Amino acid sequence: MSDILLTDSQRDLQLMFREFAKKEVMPISAQYDEKGEFPREIFNKAVEMGLTTLGVPEKFGGSGEGALTGTLLGEELGYADAGFAVAVGACNLATIPVMMGGNEAQVKKVADLLLHGGMTAFCLTEAEAGSDAAALRTTAVKDGNDYIINGSKVFITNGGVADMYTVFATVDRSLGAKGITAFLVDRNSPGLSVGKEENKMGIRLSNTTEVVFEDVRVSAENIVGGVGKGLKIALGTLSRTRAQGSSAAVGICRRAIEESMRYAKQRVTFGRPIIKNQAIQFMLADMEIQTEAARQLVRHAARMVDKGVIDAKQGSIAKTFAGDTAVKVTTDAIQIFGGYGYSREYPVEKLLRDAKIYQIFEGTNQIQRMVIFGNMINQ
Repeated sequence: MSDILLTDSQRDLQLMFREFAKKEVMPISAQYDEKGEFPREIFNKAVEMGLTTLGVPEKFGGSGEGALTGTLLGEELGYADAGFAVAVGACNLATIPVMMGGNEAQVKKVADLLLHGGMTAFCLTEAEAGSDAAALRTTAVKDGNDYIINGSKVFITNGGVADMYTVFATVDRSLGAKGITAFLVDRNSPGLSVGKEENKMGIRLSNTTEVVFEDVRVSAENIVGGVGKGLKIALGTLSRTRAQGSSAAVGICRRAIEESMRYAKQRVTFGRPIIKNQAIQFMLADMEIQTEAARQLVRHAARMVDKGVIDAKQGSIAKTFAGDTAVKVTTDAIQIFGGYGYSREYPVEKLLRDAKIYQIFEGTNQIQRMVIFGNMINQ
């Protein structure tokens, strides 16, 4: 890997992340993938190491690290288990809106929750409003100094295990996007319930559920950024986090290459290891080329965020390329393994199952291409 542009501090953190991922996450990955369960005890160890508060300002007890450091964590966790990477990343995803638009009391509230082992969830997606976030139907009707929230959210990472939710609802449907508002909602709020848990193809260590709101009363003090600012906050959050989220896809690729190299050295056909076949060598070389390109795109987008340049195009490029690369590289890994690659006795089939989501969530790769082209034509 080309880590020459990292600082000494970042390299030290990278090694710490790698050690945690390999010692704590990898050994339990297959077991929890089979069960489709979230490993809370391992998550608690991540909390103790400060992995869920990397981006929280030091003033509030966090590490104050930037997006680039977040990509280092994402890659290492993705290497070990992408589902676990998603669960940790979702805490960051739900926290960024508060860091962007929240007041000091709100930031402290979320930071304290994370520091003490709590979890957060980002509640934007609905059954009829996925990539088209402006079409959401969840309502927040003003009632005195409170708002009454009704509606449901789907495919919510950490939905069944979160202690606090960042919820996007409209205060007035007639206002369209200008009515969308962000709220902080406590898990114990009367009327809030967890609905269907998804039985997913991949990232099975993460908890993904429906979250239902039935006359959930929330104080106006819990509005993040002001009434009508929700969509701007949501889209700004996604532009800031796409690189970090996609870094786990790079980790998946790295793992696929290492597993394929190891297998190709051991697998003997026609009297010699298959790694001596030029066809296999070219496949592995292409896998490495694509993975390194994805890594650099992800890190470039993260560096721009750290410089205060929020470029939706760069985030979308990184997300699209990393997701497409993860699916291609893991597919090629299975091909190198042959029939064994299709068996659950070997790790590469899981890598493909995990990789596929990176073409779908946080805006499908088709939507990302629309964002990219929209920026191109407006330049």
